[in-house]
Amino acid sequence: MIVVLKNGAEKQKIEELKKNLNEKGLEIHESKGKDVTLWGLVGDTSRITPEELLANDIVESAQRVKAPYKQASRSFHPEDTVIDVKGNKIGDGKICSIMAGPCSVETEEQIIEVAKAVKASGARFLRGGAFKPRTSPYSFQGLGAEGLELLKIARKETGLPIVTELMAINQIPLFEDVDIIQIGARNMQNFDLLKEVGKLKNPILLKRGLSATVKEFLMSAEYIMASGNENVILCERGIRTFDNYTRNCLDLSIVPYLKKETHLPVIIDPSHACGIRWMVPTLAKAAVAVGADGLIIEVHNNPEKALCDGEQSLTPAQFDDLMKVLGKYAAVEGRTV
Repeated sequence: MIVVLKNGAEKQKIEELKKNLNEKGLEIHESKGKDVTLWGLVGDTSRITPEELLANDIVESAQRVKAPYKQASRSFHPEDTVIDVKGNKIGDGKICSIMAGPCSVETEEQIIEVAKAVKASGARFLRGGAFKPRTSPYSFQGLGAEGLELLKIARKETGLPIVTELMAINQIPLFEDVDIIQIGARNMQNFDLLKEVGKLKNPILLKRGLSATVKEFLMSAEYIMASGNENVILCERGIRTFDNYTRNCLDLSIVPYLKKETHLPVIIDPSHACGIRWMVPTLAKAAVAVGADGLIIEVHNNPEKALCDGEQSLTPAQFDDLMKVLGKYAAVEGRTV
């Protein structure tokens, strides 16, 4: 339920109303705009009616939220959520944040070399996989905890915040020092895991499931937010369709829809969407043009010998060329990369 307070409402009456709602088992999420104060009520709102709330002279309006995802809904939180990671803002409408790096961390030399290269080209975050969910049990599964330590070394060398994937609840203690925790497509509906990362303070990058609807995607975000962590970044990485000319089908229409429906930042993963290196720059440009808050792009210093997804990874030189072009696309909308 959404409650809008009148301007100039007395502080004492506000506190009295808060106490009354808390006693009914409702949590209050407050959002203060320039001219309005809005409350989002979470819990069993069937115990109270909009008419009861309007009986309070400090209440301007009260209405139920129709969407099943309450906290992720823009009606619940009208202002855009901006996530600040060590001074790098995601979702502020001014910057298209670029996350770049290899699919998998392989060696210290590799991750440092790639980190320095993508930073020089303008990337604001270093992505790299330590734990890798693979379709085949015989494929490279990542370096695990060792890979996390190598990412931290690269962070120390370059200053780039790190983004990497968490796969299981028992791995959480290893991720306390990770700047952005990624929940991959295969874990999008691992609800026990979502509830646990909802207890963390780390920003969570949530990838859309392989065949997930938008509603299912947002309900997964709701699991995280309902557990207390409101720092959620939504990531479209392509979905399965009847065709297979690319690895997945990139749903660019999700960006304007989510921008209207939710207040959360939205980024695009063109690398996993197509799985083909030469397509990545075109899809990246399209994502910036359609209003994405950021991109996550795979970059490897030697794609031909990569242990994972070399076919979709850009070389540092190709990434540098792309960044120069992306800046022009962003500038059309008054943004930078």
